[in-house]
Amino acid sequence: MKEADTPSIDGEKQPLEQRMLELFRGRNGRVVSGEELGTALKVSRTAVWKHVKNLLSQGYQIESVPSRGYRFLAAPDVLTSLEITSGLHTKRIGCQISSVRETESTNLLAFRLAENSAPDGTVVIAEAQTGGKGRLGRHWESPPGVNLYCSVILRPPMSPVRAPQLTFLSAVAVARAIEEVAQLQPTIKWPNDVLLNGRKVAGLLNEMSAETDTIHCVVLGIGVNINMERGQFPNDLRQPATSLFLEKGVSINRVDFTKALLTALDVLYEDYLSHGFPGIREEWLSRSTIQGRRVSVSFGNGEMVGVVSGVDNDGALLITRGDGTQDRVLAGDVTVL
Repeated sequence: MKEADTPSIDGEKQPLEQRMLELFRGRNGRVVSGEELGTALKVSRTAVWKHVKNLLSQGYQIESVPSRGYRFLAAPDVLTSLEITSGLHTKRIGCQISSVRETESTNLLAFRLAENSAPDGTVVIAEAQTGGKGRLGRHWESPPGVNLYCSVILRPPMSPVRAPQLTFLSAVAVARAIEEVAQLQPTIKWPNDVLLNGRKVAGLLNEMSAETDTIHCVVLGIGVNINMERGQFPNDLRQPATSLFLEKGVSINRVDFTKALLTALDVLYEDYLSHGFPGIREEWLSRSTIQGRRVSVSFGNGEMVGVVSGVDNDGALLITRGDGTQDRVLAGDVTVL
């Protein structure tokens, strides 16, 4: 189903079902009696059946064994808050999760939640997007059931001019998750693309609500092509694209990847709040495809050619021209020459 007019946070209303799933998984496929579930969860056996039915309605496979209880068989192949929060040990990111089958854009849904006082670290995840977007308003292909489309609400205590730094944090987190779960070696292209073998596997779109000197929220939009097949990519892509499946040759567990990403975001965000941008900038540069390379940067009706000499504290790309002068580029498309 699509999200409701006033979206809710799944994590606010399903702690009991989360605990029920943990009890089932702890039994490794063995039967758990209704009485035991009721005692552990401090609810009646009627309430146990009600929650089992709710899990069944969400796609979980649970067998009712007459006179004995219930046996957990399998989880659905969907990114639900119940699946993602199971075993997720983060301090801030993923403290609350809203998961929906379909939405126009997870960033738009995240902003609606932020307006309703969703806390720092809230995550929005969709199985599909009807209006997914990338940088400069470009369309982001978002077929159901194969990729990760998520947005994270942050409320950092800092000036709006520093917000672009969080794009670099997002890129590093995606790269770390790819390395951990898929054992692949991604690189990063300024300002917001994550690549595998020169092909785009993930894109970032960070947006902000702020006043002159105050950030209300920053929404980190993250799209990762996980199990997308070649035929699902449109023919008119501006640059070659790929997926973890195409590069690895095997399907990747999307829940495992999502947990790894949220964990990496959590660690990096805590470090950022404590120590600032330098450490994240250094890791980003170490993964960059363009550091020290001669590039062409196109923006609007103009173009600039020079050698990439780094990234400054505002996230601007530093370009050294042939005459030795240095320019700052805040937005544009980079092509390595």
